[in-house]
Amino acid sequence: MVDDAAQGPATRPTVKTWPGQAEYFAAYDAVLARWPVPVECVDLPSPYGTTHVHVCGPRDGTPLVLLHGGGATSTVWFANVGELSRTHRVYAVDTIGGAGRSVNDGRPVDSLAGFMEWLDGLFSALGLDGAALCGHSYGSWLALNYALHAPRRVRRLALLDPTDCFAGLRPSYRLRAVPMFVKPSAERVRAFIKWETAGMPVDPAWLKLMCLASEFPGAKIVIPRRPAPERLRASTVPTLLLLAEKSRAHDIHKVSVNARRFMPHIVTAVLPAVSHHSVPTEHPEHLNRELGAFLNPSASPGHS
Repeated sequence: MVDDAAQGPATRPTVKTWPGQAEYFAAYDAVLARWPVPVECVDLPSPYGTTHVHVCGPRDGTPLVLLHGGGATSTVWFANVGELSRTHRVYAVDTIGGAGRSVNDGRPVDSLAGFMEWLDGLFSALGLDGAALCGHSYGSWLALNYALHAPRRVRRLALLDPTDCFAGLRPSYRLRAVPMFVKPSAERVRAFIKWETAGMPVDPAWLKLMCLASEFPGAKIVIPRRPAPERLRASTVPTLLLLAEKSRAHDIHKVSVNARRFMPHIVTAVLPAVSHHSVPTEHPEHLNRELGAFLNPSASPGHS
């Protein structure tokens, strides 16, 4: 539920209008309306444009920054923020340069270095000297790289079925994704997610938003490259790796083996009955339990 009294600036930045804009933002707001806690909407200026952040949880809670997967937007965490915000001040971010309410009308974000500078500025704008950081999919790639870039700012790191962090994508996944990049359309996104989830439930409101994001103007992606093994081995940030049992994005066994080889201190677990794209939204009790145990180690002795 959006707390209107706690909104950010009265005039939100908006992207250049396009024919499907009203429908897209109506779908965005419909998913956000499902958040079970009051939400403060904040727009933060930067050299890259304006970053939109949804904030919830106790003001004195431990800071937790959430980075969504490609195209999913910060609204995707509706099934998780209720539990996470019990003990954490949650900052769910619309990634700059992608679909959502962040507006990349300044310097282009066209490299990993640009993303790292953007995240540096975001942490500073939010007044965060340190925070737990959690990412899903492409957001995991950003989160892991930021933990390597600024380890003093990342107290704990959670990676949810991360892509291009410890192993590459399956060729079949890449091949199925090609039509979406060549000629994006709602129908192609829907078909791709239907294939990846293989008949498992997909939240219809979130799926609608993902499909409409295919026509979002100017959305772009920095092609991810896996971090060098020596950088991973040097990391001392406590890290949790949660893998989707039914993921068709990559071989989760290979991801797990490589992660434990490169980061011996990493904690790993498998989320049952979810695919890569349905990690945040389906069967959230498993994800919320694992995240809670990791983010609150004093209360949950299962993770250290």
